[in-house]
Amino acid sequence: MSKQHIYTSPKLLWGIIIVLVFAVGYAYYALSNLSKAHAALQASLYETQVKLDEKEREMESMSVVLAELNQKYALSEENSAELLERLQDEQDRNEDFEDQIKDISGVVGDLDKLAKTDPELLMKYSKVFFLNEHYAPSRFDEIPDRYVWGSDEGEVEHVDANIAPFLEDLLEDAKDDDISLYVASAFRSHDEQGSLKGAYTVWYGTGANTFSADQGYSEHQLGTTIDFTTDSLNGAIDGFENTEAYDWLLENAYKYGFVLSYPEGNAYYVYEPWHWRFVGRDLARYLDRNDKYFYDLDQRKIDEYLISIFD
Repeated sequence: MSKQHIYTSPKLLWGIIIVLVFAVGYAYYALSNLSKAHAALQASLYETQVKLDEKEREMESMSVVLAELNQKYALSEENSAELLERLQDEQDRNEDFEDQIKDISGVVGDLDKLAKTDPELLMKYSKVFFLNEHYAPSRFDEIPDRYVWGSDEGEVEHVDANIAPFLEDLLEDAKDDDISLYVASAFRSHDEQGSLKGAYTVWYGTGANTFSADQGYSEHQLGTTIDFTTDSLNGAIDGFENTEAYDWLLENAYKYGFVLSYPEGNAYYVYEPWHWRFVGRDLARYLDRNDKYFYDLDQRKIDEYLISIFD
């Protein structure tokens, strides 16, 4: 068998060479680009790592700052609590001081009020204490004619100006309740009481001492005491205890500060249901609630009510 030779064309050979060269060149180019990309990636990774390291250092620094801030905040909170406590203590001291000032002001006010209130107004004068001949209320008010029995005949009665509003309220409210109630007698001076007692002594002798006070011992000289009468008695006082007017006073007089001075069985004078003395609402209410009379109390107990006598 004859041996065959493979024949390759020169053009084909050069084509193959060119393709191989092109392939090798492309591979080199691709490898070069890949190398550059890898280098770029490495550089990027390095930069990223550097930035991460910087961020980590920043975080560590911020952690230190935050820890310092937390410490400062804790100290500040502690200081604030201490300051708040001190502020509260100071406020409490100021309030205590204000209360003390108010208490002192109240005491000063009470003392000033008491100094301006006539101490004679609540004294026991029936055969106990004595009013001098010059004593009289500092200010008088004339009782309106419509409340005075016999005013149409020229009778004029006066009272201490401080009790006038209380007396008028009492008389007006009695009128509103259809009660006939009038003033028969009010203020009497030292001399007027002396003259009256002298006249009674002429008529009744020593028996006058059972129903009429000597001059200087009469509650009427205070200007705070009223003898009442009513229509059914035609202006007289005897028998007053049997009238609707007396019953109304027993139930209501204390509301206006008036009390019965000489009830049945008292140690000073005969029973005088017509004779009512102003002692202030507080004391009158106390006496009514405790079923007591003015002369039942110790003078020191009575004096406690002087400051509120005109309230």
